[in-house]
Amino acid sequence: MSGKTVLITGSTDGVGRYVAERLAERGARVIVHGRDRARGGAVVERIKRQGGDACLLIADLSSLVEVRALAEAVKRETDGLDALVNNAGLGTSGTQRELSRDGYELRFAVNYLAGFLLSRLLLPTLESRPAARIVNVASAGQQPIDFADVMLTRGYSGARAYRQSKLAQIIFTFDLAQELAGRGVAVNCLHPATFMDTTMVRLSGVQPVSTVEQGGAAILRLVEEPSFGGVSGLYFNGMRESRADPQAYDPAARSKLRALSFELAGLVDPRT
Repeated sequence: MSGKTVLITGSTDGVGRYVAERLAERGARVIVHGRDRARGGAVVERIKRQGGDACLLIADLSSLVEVRALAEAVKRETDGLDALVNNAGLGTSGTQRELSRDGYELRFAVNYLAGFLLSRLLLPTLESRPAARIVNVASAGQQPIDFADVMLTRGYSGARAYRQSKLAQIIFTFDLAQELAGRGVAVNCLHPATFMDTTMVRLSGVQPVSTVEQGGAAILRLVEEPSFGGVSGLYFNGMRESRADPQAYDPAARSKLRALSFELAGLVDPRT
């Protein structure tokens, strides 16, 4: 990883922080992202004390304006990006439906739409480096998207919102991988580990059964192993290639999510 630059969203805590610190140890320049400047600053300081190279960028991913600002800040900080890890997200806790700053269902906005927009905005920065990678940290917890009520105005639950947003990440991964075939950017997604010992899991009221080291190892493999430079459009459960919810392989669902995502993010689909 020496000389390579990696952005990890949600890297001030949990598995994101673990991945950031390990990549820095291995010679990468790490862009740490979070919402809390004090916590993020502590991560960057710890990396630097250990001889690593890191900087901190602050953005609230519930705001598409801030996602755009984050992308611009990344472009200013570096002349190229070797990997983007879309890791930031909200868990299943909560029974009250919440909205993002843009008026979208909060988990769909943070867990999925922010990563969609960030990936799209940073594609030229990624394509400027050979064998770049996008890794979307999804989940084995998946639920089909109800395209008649994507924002879950009826029958809301935190678990349903979370699972729908994670399946959206996977569908996006498959779609983007197909679009970028032959362009030097590998796009994959994974369920890193089950109920890792993270703040998100504890807030959900679940007893952790895995460690951040286990989940982190699965993410790091997709980011840094040379053999995955030419592997794209796959979903992994930990270290094993796996199958996602059947909707992820439905061309009609993929087309609907793509159109909706470009509309919500305020982007023009390059295919149109």
